[in-house]
Amino acid sequence: MKNTHLILILAVLLGFASCQKAAEVAQKTTYEVVGEAEVVPGNYGDLINEEAVLTTAEMVSKVEADGTFEGKISGEIKEVCTKKGCWFAMELPNGQSMRVTFKDYGFFIPTNSQGFPIVMDGVATLSETDVETLRHFAEDQGKSKEEVEAITEPKKEITFEATGVVIKSKA
Repeated sequence: MKNTHLILILAVLLGFASCQKAAEVAQKTTYEVVGEAEVVPGNYGDLINEEAVLTTAEMVSKVEADGTFEGKISGEIKEVCTKKGCWFAMELPNGQSMRVTFKDYGFFIPTNSQGFPIVMDGVATLSETDVETLRHFAEDQGKSKEEVEAITEPKKEITFEATGVVIKSKA
Protein backbone atom coordinates (compact mmCIF):
# COMPACT_ATOMS: atom_id res chain seq x y z
CA MET A 1 0.00 0.00 0.00
CA LYS A 2 2.83 2.38 0.88
CA ASN A 3 4.48 1.65 -2.47
CA THR A 4 1.25 2.54 -4.26
CA HIS A 5 1.12 5.91 -2.48
CA LEU A 6 4.78 6.55 -3.30
CA ILE A 7 4.20 5.76 -6.99
CA LEU A 8 1.10 7.97 -7.05
CA ILE A 9 3.00 10.89 -5.47
CA LEU A 10 5.87 10.41 -7.92
CA ALA A 11 3.46 10.39 -10.88
CA VAL A 12 1.81 13.60 -9.67
CA LEU A 13 5.18 15.31 -9.23
CA LEU A 14 6.28 14.27 -12.72
CA GLY A 15 3.00 15.59 -14.11
CA PHE A 16 3.58 18.97 -12.44
CA ALA A 17 7.15 19.11 -13.76
CA SER A 18 6.06 18.40 -17.34
CA CYS A 19 3.28 21.02 -17.09
CA GLN A 20 5.80 23.57 -15.85
CA LYS A 21 8.13 22.81 -18.78
CA ALA A 22 5.21 23.16 -21.20
CA ALA A 23 4.39 26.55 -19.64
CA GLU A 24 8.01 27.65 -20.07
CA VAL A 25 7.94 26.66 -23.75
CA ALA A 26 4.67 28.55 -24.21
CA GLN A 27 6.46 31.71 -23.04
CA LYS A 28 8.61 31.77 -26.17
CA THR A 29 7.66 32.67 -29.69
CA THR A 30 9.89 32.48 -32.69
CA TYR A 31 8.56 33.53 -36.01
CA GLU A 32 10.30 31.37 -38.55
CA VAL A 33 11.23 34.36 -40.67
CA VAL A 34 14.36 34.25 -42.76
CA GLY A 35 14.31 37.13 -45.21
CA GLU A 36 11.51 39.61 -45.81
CA ALA A 37 8.17 39.41 -44.04
CA GLU A 38 4.79 40.63 -45.22
CA VAL A 39 4.04 41.83 -41.68
CA VAL A 40 7.10 43.02 -39.75
CA PRO A 41 5.68 44.08 -36.34
CA GLY A 42 5.54 41.25 -33.83
CA ASN A 43 7.31 39.35 -31.10
CA TYR A 44 10.51 37.49 -31.97
CA GLY A 45 12.34 35.19 -29.54
CA ASP A 46 11.27 35.22 -25.89
CA LEU A 47 8.01 36.96 -25.08
CA ILE A 48 8.77 40.18 -23.25
CA ASN A 49 6.61 42.79 -21.59
CA GLU A 50 7.23 46.46 -22.08
CA GLU A 51 7.70 47.40 -18.41
CA ALA A 52 10.91 48.88 -16.99
CA VAL A 53 12.29 49.73 -20.42
CA LEU A 54 15.30 52.07 -20.46
CA THR A 55 16.52 54.36 -23.21
CA THR A 56 19.74 53.64 -25.08
CA ALA A 57 21.34 56.61 -23.26
CA GLU A 58 20.58 55.01 -19.87
CA MET A 59 21.95 51.68 -21.09
CA VAL A 60 25.16 53.30 -22.39
CA SER A 61 25.72 54.98 -19.00
CA LYS A 62 25.38 51.65 -17.20
CA VAL A 63 27.68 49.82 -19.65
CA GLU A 64 30.32 52.57 -19.38
CA ALA A 65 30.14 52.44 -15.57
CA ASP A 66 29.87 48.67 -15.05
CA GLY A 67 31.03 47.09 -18.33
CA THR A 68 27.68 45.37 -18.75
CA PHE A 69 23.92 45.90 -18.63
CA GLU A 70 21.08 43.41 -18.40
CA GLY A 71 17.51 44.48 -19.08
CA LYS A 72 15.18 46.02 -21.63
CA ILE A 73 15.83 48.96 -23.92
CA SER A 74 13.98 50.67 -26.72
CA GLY A 75 15.23 52.20 -29.93
CA GLU A 76 14.95 51.98 -33.68
CA ILE A 77 16.35 49.44 -36.14
CA LYS A 78 18.83 51.20 -38.46
CA GLU A 79 20.39 48.33 -40.42
CA VAL A 80 19.58 44.63 -40.72
CA CYS A 81 21.63 41.69 -41.96
CA THR A 82 20.53 41.43 -45.58
CA LYS A 83 21.13 37.67 -45.79
CA LYS A 84 18.68 36.40 -43.16
CA GLY A 85 18.10 38.98 -40.42
CA CYS A 86 20.56 37.39 -37.98
CA TRP A 87 21.67 40.77 -36.55
CA PHE A 88 20.72 44.42 -36.68
CA ALA A 89 22.23 47.76 -35.72
CA MET A 90 20.80 50.56 -33.60
CA GLU A 91 22.10 54.10 -33.35
CA LEU A 92 23.36 55.18 -29.93
CA PRO A 93 23.12 58.74 -28.57
CA ASN A 94 26.85 59.32 -29.15
CA GLY A 95 26.44 58.72 -32.90
CA GLN A 96 27.96 55.24 -32.82
CA SER A 97 25.95 52.17 -33.68
CA MET A 98 25.37 49.08 -31.56
CA ARG A 99 25.18 45.65 -33.13
CA VAL A 100 22.44 43.40 -31.78
CA THR A 101 22.65 39.63 -32.17
CA PHE A 102 20.27 36.95 -30.95
CA LYS A 103 21.04 34.48 -28.19
CA ASP A 104 22.23 31.19 -29.65
CA TYR A 105 20.97 32.32 -33.09
CA GLY A 106 17.61 31.18 -31.72
CA PHE A 107 15.61 33.57 -33.88
CA PHE A 108 15.93 36.18 -36.63
CA ILE A 109 14.05 39.34 -37.56
CA PRO A 110 12.75 40.26 -41.02
CA THR A 111 15.36 41.72 -43.35
CA ASN A 112 12.90 44.49 -44.20
CA SER A 113 12.57 45.81 -40.63
CA GLN A 114 14.79 48.92 -40.97
CA GLY A 115 13.22 52.02 -39.47
CA PHE A 116 10.88 50.15 -37.15
CA PRO A 117 10.82 50.97 -33.42
CA ILE A 118 11.85 48.10 -31.18
CA VAL A 119 11.89 47.01 -27.54
CA MET A 120 14.32 44.25 -26.63
CA ASP A 121 15.51 42.30 -23.63
CA GLY A 122 19.03 40.96 -23.18
CA VAL A 123 22.58 41.79 -22.19
CA ALA A 124 24.80 44.63 -23.40
CA THR A 125 28.56 44.49 -22.98
CA LEU A 126 31.54 46.61 -23.85
CA SER A 127 33.61 44.40 -26.11
CA GLU A 128 36.15 44.36 -28.88
CA THR A 129 35.06 42.92 -32.24
CA ASP A 130 37.87 41.31 -34.23
CA VAL A 131 38.66 42.15 -37.88
CA GLU A 132 37.35 38.83 -39.23
CA THR A 133 33.94 39.34 -37.60
CA LEU A 134 33.77 42.97 -38.72
CA ARG A 135 34.48 41.86 -42.28
CA HIS A 136 31.79 39.18 -42.03
CA PHE A 137 29.27 41.81 -40.89
CA ALA A 138 30.30 44.12 -43.74
CA GLU A 139 29.72 41.29 -46.24
CA ASP A 140 26.29 40.67 -44.66
CA GLN A 141 25.51 44.35 -45.28
CA GLY A 142 26.33 43.92 -48.95
CA LYS A 143 29.44 46.15 -48.84
CA SER A 144 31.90 46.01 -51.73
CA LYS A 145 35.04 43.88 -51.64
CA GLU A 146 37.12 47.06 -51.30
CA GLU A 147 35.08 48.26 -48.31
CA VAL A 148 35.43 44.84 -46.66
CA GLU A 149 39.19 44.72 -47.23
CA ALA A 150 39.55 48.28 -45.84
CA ILE A 151 38.64 46.90 -42.40
CA THR A 152 42.04 46.28 -40.80
CA GLU A 153 41.59 47.05 -37.10
CA PRO A 154 39.38 45.61 -34.37
CA LYS A 155 36.64 47.86 -33.03
CA LYS A 156 35.81 48.54 -29.38
CA GLU A 157 32.04 48.85 -29.09
CA ILE A 158 28.91 48.09 -27.13
CA THR A 159 27.21 44.94 -28.35
CA PHE A 160 23.82 43.55 -27.31
CA GLU A 161 22.70 39.92 -27.21
CA ALA A 162 18.90 39.85 -27.26
CA THR A 163 16.75 37.05 -25.90
CA GLY A 164 13.56 38.56 -27.25
CA VAL A 165 12.37 41.59 -29.22
CA VAL A 166 9.11 43.32 -29.97
CA ILE A 167 9.08 45.15 -33.28
CA LYS A 168 6.42 47.82 -33.12
CA SER A 169 4.47 49.46 -35.93
CA LYS A 170 5.93 52.60 -37.45
CA ALA A 171 4.29 55.75 -36.13
